[in-house]
Amino acid sequence: MTRVGVWLIGARGSVATTAVLGALAVRSGASGRTGCVTERPEFAPARLPGIGDLVFGGHDVSEIRLCKNAERLARAGVLPAHLPPAFADELDRTEHRLRRGLHAAATTGVGRRDVDRLEADLREFAEREALERVVVVDLSSTEPRPEPHAEHTDADALEAALDAGTARIPASSAYAYAALRAGCAFVEFTPNTGPRLPALARLVERSVVPWAGCDGKTGETLVKSALAPMFAARALHVRSWSSLNLLGGGDGATLADPANAESKLASKARGLEHMLGHGPDGPLHIDYVPDLGDAKVAWDHVSFEGFLGARMTLQFTWSGYDSALAAPLVLDLARLTAHAHRRGRVGPVPELAFFFKDPVGTREHGLAEQWRALTSWCAAPEEEAE
Repeated sequence: MTRVGVWLIGARGSVATTAVLGALAVRSGASGRTGCVTERPEFAPARLPGIGDLVFGGHDVSEIRLCKNAERLARAGVLPAHLPPAFADELDRTEHRLRRGLHAAATTGVGRRDVDRLEADLREFAEREALERVVVVDLSSTEPRPEPHAEHTDADALEAALDAGTARIPASSAYAYAALRAGCAFVEFTPNTGPRLPALARLVERSVVPWAGCDGKTGETLVKSALAPMFAARALHVRSWSSLNLLGGGDGATLADPANAESKLASKARGLEHMLGHGPDGPLHIDYVPDLGDAKVAWDHVSFEGFLGARMTLQFTWSGYDSALAAPLVLDLARLTAHAHRRGRVGPVPELAFFFKDPVGTREHGLAEQWRALTSWCAAPEEEAE
């Protein structure tokens, strides 16, 4: 049986906990597969690794154990109440595979020892669990945009700064660097810099591994990527598109910091101009509302112009649990990225744009076109897929 490792950065967070518990429940038959894109019949020709073949480990700086976080998510209504106690032993076994991560505040002085430790954790995980390959998925908190430094653009400068213990790189890029050195595929599920650091480009090619990203498309932006192409195709002129996002939980608290929110806002806004062919007016806000807990709410107001200048509007509200929306996509991306690795793909995989707000390797943001690219790739014979 093919065993694929899924190493989660932010492994004790809400999305990671939901993904791990969900995979355990699906494997045992205790839960259905609703929300798992790769369970659709279009993906059968790709012979993806099964959800039950995924083995989880990860890095985190949190001390809250998976079982405790799962219980909290059940109390909040994100998870069925019966699942955390039913899989407590399996969650504990996953807990034993978790390792101490990098603190984001420490990345002003990342050294060779830090990257070596992260890499060693990945190699030890793959060897101990007898894994065919490992996919690293970044589910960590959103980082501020990094200030430019020489080690961001030049590979030699990065190596020298790491040797001196003075590299000023984002934590996500340190994790990506370690993953590439360990020969692991990488998924940047956040708007963080990760493998996009220019100095890592040469390492990506040398490591002969694929990577996918960036910023998982789970809610409001998913709706936008379906609606915006509709306006463009019907030659309706969008005058303004205003968006208000209300978030609770840890993600909301992180994005309450304007420096952290900048990356997320840029990621959310980037696709709209590409899909419409112009940048419409209208603000885009993310506000922290602690009372919402693990829920998020988005309200959008679209002002558009039709034949003979008739002014019209569309409004929609999206409300959901981000962890429940994101977790099945994490499982999908782990399976698909492992598939790309098996097929010998190197560098960004644009066929996976369907899952991201700010996809790498392509300028296509329309959901329908992204879906066609993804399913065509998975249906193609292996000798044609590249």
